[in-house]
Amino acid sequence: MLQIIRSTDKKALDRLLRARQTRLEAAEPVARRILEDVRRQGDRALVRYARQFDGVDLRQEGFTVSAREVREACRSAPRSAIAALRVAARNIRAVAARQLPRPWQAANGAGIKVGQLVRPLDRVACYIPGGRFPLPSTVLMSVIPAQVAGVREIVITSPRPAPTVLVAADFLGIKEIFRLGGAQAIAAFAYGTESVLRADKIVGPGNRYVAAAKKLVAGECGIDFVAGPTELVVVGSHGRPQWIASDLLAQAEHDPDAVAIFITPSRRLALRVQASVTSILEELDSDGAANAKKSLARQGAIILTRDLSEAVGLANTLAPEHLTLTEGASQMLDRVTSAGSIFLGDYSAVAAGDYASGSNHILPTGGAAR
Repeated sequence: MLQIIRSTDKKALDRLLRARQTRLEAAEPVARRILEDVRRQGDRALVRYARQFDGVDLRQEGFTVSAREVREACRSAPRSAIAALRVAARNIRAVAARQLPRPWQAANGAGIKVGQLVRPLDRVACYIPGGRFPLPSTVLMSVIPAQVAGVREIVITSPRPAPTVLVAADFLGIKEIFRLGGAQAIAAFAYGTESVLRADKIVGPGNRYVAAAKKLVAGECGIDFVAGPTELVVVGSHGRPQWIASDLLAQAEHDPDAVAIFITPSRRLALRVQASVTSILEELDSDGAANAKKSLARQGAIILTRDLSEAVGLANTLAPEHLTLTEGASQMLDRVTSAGSIFLGDYSAVAAGDYASGSNHILPTGGAAR
């Protein structure tokens, strides 16, 4: 059951705030050891870790996916999937074009001119998480902004890349797809090995070990930001309990380390959302339900506040990856200072942003969205 706590319970709130950072800190020693192994041993370490963590024999299957495997995946892809990719890609590309930094030049007095030059990177590696839930959407979210920016060489890497991931990569014209995952993939592209050219920048989300590895290589290799397990905070004084519960569970089922929190001044709504979460959990498939239950038990909560203003203030403190303001809370938008992506109103499901609305789902986590 999703716990209900009061905003006056400082110990419970501190535990919730610290949980994300504690898990990342706990992953750092493991990530550091893997990074050092790959730096020293190169391909040999990659082969060992791929077998240990992903069950992949890189010596037999190859470091990269063959053109034949990509063709087979594309042949079996339903037309509806290609159509969905096309719509999502168009929307993501339009938003990325608006976000692109522009060069400028201006006079600064006394004959002085100042300006900004914008130049694309040469090589970017896009990390696509593996697991039971394939993420072709992450291929679009990571590759398209790099294409819009004019990056010359874009590669993707994913442990055991799913057919839908291969289809998305082919749709975008990506030719180099690596079978590498985890902290070892980050190490390979940060330092380079016999089979992997180092990248100028590594982008994309991942589990806590991937996030920790990216944090550790920052400075030696460019990264987007620390993008770990997904997070959602919903704020509202009224709304549809089943919809709020569905949004929370849609994130919680991603990963046992996911964060799903509802903040409200309404005890009645809190109880109804709690009941809806319990009800919907019974309908999820076994894998999704298992992840969601662990996530909610570890880092999930419904927080009761004195009023909506306090609820938004608490959301700013959490600085979540995703923030939803329900219909009754949308007027508080001007008071939001810290969130990766904001969804307004009852019909703005986070899942829409995760897939196809155009806003990017690769966002800072762990309180880094400040």
